[in-house]
Amino acid sequence: MIATCKNYTCTNLADHLDGEAVMSHDAVSDYLRREKLTPRQLGELVSPLIDDGESSYLILDDSVQNKEYSKRIELVKLQYSGAEHGLVRGIDIVNLVHTNGKEGGYYPIDYRIYDLNSDGKTKNDHFREMVMRAIHDKLIKAKTILFDSWYSSAENLKLIHRMGLFFVTTLKSNRLVSPVKGGGNIHLDQITWTDDTLVNGILIHIKAVPFLVRLFKIVARNGDVEWMITNKETRAGSNGDHPSPITAQDVQNESAVRWQIEQMHRELKQLVGTEKCQCRKARSQRNHIACCYQAWLAIKVAAKKKSVTLYEAQADLLREYLRAQLRSPGIPAYAG
Repeated sequence: MIATCKNYTCTNLADHLDGEAVMSHDAVSDYLRREKLTPRQLGELVSPLIDDGESSYLILDDSVQNKEYSKRIELVKLQYSGAEHGLVRGIDIVNLVHTNGKEGGYYPIDYRIYDLNSDGKTKNDHFREMVMRAIHDKLIKAKTILFDSWYSSAENLKLIHRMGLFFVTTLKSNRLVSPVKGGGNIHLDQITWTDDTLVNGILIHIKAVPFLVRLFKIVARNGDVEWMITNKETRAGSNGDHPSPITAQDVQNESAVRWQIEQMHRELKQLVGTEKCQCRKARSQRNHIACCYQAWLAIKVAAKKKSVTLYEAQADLLREYLRAQLRSPGIPAYAG
């Protein structure tokens, strides 16, 4: 997975093994069907690498592994894909990523494969389980959790608040809320905003949420509107200063950290082939995905040592091959 650039099949692996390591592609596929690789093993490998502290973040989002042309692969079903902006056949993975907030400081600490038919758990069930396990079992110190509107259910918000944690997330425009200063339940776009509230936000009630949250209206340069909420009231002061009230700019800065999980999703697909396994059995698919995470982690560690991107670290593997071909081409240019 680390070394190949295109073909991630068991047959291709078997074809390139020689010497004492030689084996048939059946042996490789049998390994994927027989073993049980788990997210816990990934968590144990990642644990000593993360830069954890109260100023760190947990980011949660899911990623659909496109299996558009698969007809008989278990775990594959119609899923909504943000990348495709519609339904595709695929396998959905819910990821929990830890980051210190700095560029390149992200690592996956847990993940779950969404398969309602096998375990009866929704993506929001996986959300809550992974958050509780991260804090109670892994003893993660990060205090702020970032996620998008899909996971902003009342149950998720209440869990985070009850655990003494903070959230920064988005709401869909049709969510009903009740401003503190008068009025019943209204849609977000019915709220009147002033210059002051655009900067400092407003306190609102959300149905079934027993505490107030602060709502911000973020207007992009092209006019697009994003509705963001948080249960934070202050942000830490810099250089030992006293905390100050949280503002629209603060929540935008924290929400921007969420992009790191999208970067990881892209790297998993492009560098180690999470979408490429053709095995039909669910266990084989689960083990392939587990191997992909460990392959990604190996590239991540190598890239950090070299202070390069993961793409550059993997490209280094091909440079010597290219130099050798330039010195002595395996297929000389045809001169007639």
